[in-house]
Amino acid sequence: MTNIDFMKHRKFALTLSLVLVIASLVLLFTKGLNLGIDFTGGNVIQTEFETRPDIAEVRNVISSIVAKGAMIQNFGEKGIIIRTNEDTEESRENVVKALTAKYPGMKVTGFEKVGPVVGGELRRQAFIGVTIALVAILIYITLRFQFRFAVVSVVPLVHDVIIALGFFSITQMEIGSSFIAAILTIVGYSLNNTIIILDRVRENWGTLSREGIVNLVNKSLNQTLARTINTTLTTLFPVIALCVWGGPVLMAFSYAMLVGMIAGTWSSMMVATGLLCEWQGRKK
Repeated sequence: MTNIDFMKHRKFALTLSLVLVIASLVLLFTKGLNLGIDFTGGNVIQTEFETRPDIAEVRNVISSIVAKGAMIQNFGEKGIIIRTNEDTEESRENVVKALTAKYPGMKVTGFEKVGPVVGGELRRQAFIGVTIALVAILIYITLRFQFRFAVVSVVPLVHDVIIALGFFSITQMEIGSSFIAAILTIVGYSLNNTIIILDRVRENWGTLSREGIVNLVNKSLNQTLARTINTTLTTLFPVIALCVWGGPVLMAFSYAMLVGMIAGTWSSMMVATGLLCEWQGRKK
């Protein structure tokens, strides 16, 4: 078993995380997020081609027309669905004209205008879903462990979500409904890591008076280090593959998972345990 003194750097770790959270909040309030059609509304155009072209080629054709880009996906044998952030009739007609000029045999088989009311409903449901999940986690861990364990478990979850949002704010990467799924997945992944470590802390709690909270937490972290590394790497490799080869449709989901996993591993090992050490030390 390794013998790394993680808690020696807990004050630096907590300070760094606090700075990242504050910076992310500032970005969210100043730059905001680049919301996709699921949140802002727009046009959904369903087309059919004689011979379906490559999605990248279609995106190049309409890139000069659609200011914020578009979500493009195959449909059926010869169809392509195009989702744009602009909900005006003029924008839709311009997209159709550009595609017809490039592909004379193309036909529009249907279109739909999605209003911003749908986006507002999605935002409300996302907020409610995350809030309910965090409250349920807080209650369960309080009953299963201790209240302080519950608090230091939930704080890193909020930390991970805010940092992921800050990343998307600074990069202005477009986000859609799949981003919500990624955020909820991040919460579950980070919590799983944190619970494994805190469960080992609970098992070693009987030696608190003899070892002290810092030595106890360090021992628990070293005992679970191999498991943390193995779990993180085996999950990280597929996520990196999604980031590289997943394409524009999965971009928001895959990058949210990547940032969330890195932040989640950090917060599980350093933020949750650092907060527990500080709490116990002040209580003593």
